[in-house]
Amino acid sequence: MLAFGFWGRSRTKNSSDYLVAGRRLGYFLYTGTMAAVVLGGASTVGGVGLGYKMGLSGMWLVVAIGVGVLLLSLLFAGTIQKLRVYSVSEMLDLRYGHKATGASSIVMLAYTIFLSVTSTGAYATVLHVLLGWDRWLCIVVGGGVVLVYSVIGGMWSITLADQVQFIIKTIGIFALMLPFTLSKAGGFDGIRERMGDQAFNLVGDKNFGADPQTILTWFVVFTLGLLIGQDIWQRVFTARSPEVARWGGAAAGIYCIFYGAAGAVIGMAAHASLGDKIKVKDDVYAEVADKILPAGIGGLVLAAAVAAMMSTASGALIAAATVARNDVVPMITGKAKATGESAEDPHSDKNIRENRTWVLGLGIVIIAIAAWMSSLKAGGDIVVASLTIAYDILVGGLLIAILGGFVWKRGNGQGAAASMIVGTVVTLGTMAVLAVQLGDPLLGILDNKPIYFGLLASLVTFVAVSLATKPVRPEVREAWDARVSGRIETEGVRTS
Repeated sequence: MLAFGFWGRSRTKNSSDYLVAGRRLGYFLYTGTMAAVVLGGASTVGGVGLGYKMGLSGMWLVVAIGVGVLLLSLLFAGTIQKLRVYSVSEMLDLRYGHKATGASSIVMLAYTIFLSVTSTGAYATVLHVLLGWDRWLCIVVGGGVVLVYSVIGGMWSITLADQVQFIIKTIGIFALMLPFTLSKAGGFDGIRERMGDQAFNLVGDKNFGADPQTILTWFVVFTLGLLIGQDIWQRVFTARSPEVARWGGAAAGIYCIFYGAAGAVIGMAAHASLGDKIKVKDDVYAEVADKILPAGIGGLVLAAAVAAMMSTASGALIAAATVARNDVVPMITGKAKATGESAEDPHSDKNIRENRTWVLGLGIVIIAIAAWMSSLKAGGDIVVASLTIAYDILVGGLLIAILGGFVWKRGNGQGAAASMIVGTVVTLGTMAVLAVQLGDPLLGILDNKPIYFGLLASLVTFVAVSLATKPVRPEVREAWDARVSGRIETEGVRTS
């Protein structure tokens, strides 16, 4: 990873190279980096664990991620690529020309930071099992590797490292774990004999498997979250053309669906081979590497898990730095922000140094948070709760304003800003009410209802306020249409 990081540094000549790989990735690199960033620890280690606990219906979490990538790629990626911006918040500025939409950057920053913290803690767990070091030391060492290659070459280094990680994951899951575990279990007949026909049900019930409510929640949270996440959009920005963004992303989405199915089958085979004695589902992956696979093969499979988590962590890290520097700081300082590449001299060494400084600073903060949380008895619950809040606000508060900007011309800045506020307040308020009713704050946070109520309130508010107020100013709309049509590629448009 470090070697590819230094190779990426040689390709980094300006801010565009550093933040979005010069917007020149072709099909091969783009598909690999998109698949790598969305398939992290939850998809790899978690996906196998869900197959162990729920049978084939456990695949739907990763399938929901794949469907999110497919929808983003086929419906929106081509337009997103044409905008020539660096962040989701810049897209909102360009579409609505309204200062209040800048508050979305705070939510996006929190989301990307906690996503990176979660991934950092996850691959440190694998290193802890593998090497026996203290957990905090694993976080510092593993996080240090990700930080170094992310800082020195930015998105080019991350893209090249992602490509290696993508290959390692593909070999680890499809070429090693799947055939070895299936053989050990006696094939699908062996799984059916030990687990019963219920293991092959695509939809479970309250007794076994993922029930319809659980599957729906996975699609709402992960599919919709992927449509608007800064870490995902920043990969779309790297595409060489709208066609690459559309079809390369679609290929990544299809890959994710097969990845989810493979992970579930591996978990089912592990259940058939090892029995039902593994209590923690995230331990199943390591148990397979330790007890089913030969020693050398097991090492490669563990490397695949670490690779999956590192790619997510590095993608979230550079996304957090981009949002912090380009969106949050201008909003706090009141400085006018330019959307797109005219915001700065793209060939300025100063801008590259500033980007590196932000990545370094936030990377150190993320490693420190992950190490601190690992020392707490309730650290895992804190991370899960924090990430759930960030995801729920991301979807419940921001989804309507972001996607509404693409699909409804009458939507305006007042409607977008109001929908963000109402969606966020309703989401958090529902969490608080449920926490009191259920007698446990964590149960209130993890409940499904907050995100549903937040989405509905956000949608109603967006439509009502947009219709009750004036449309977007003609000059703002013209600038947006020019970008979307491809008539303007690099000229920035300052928003007031």
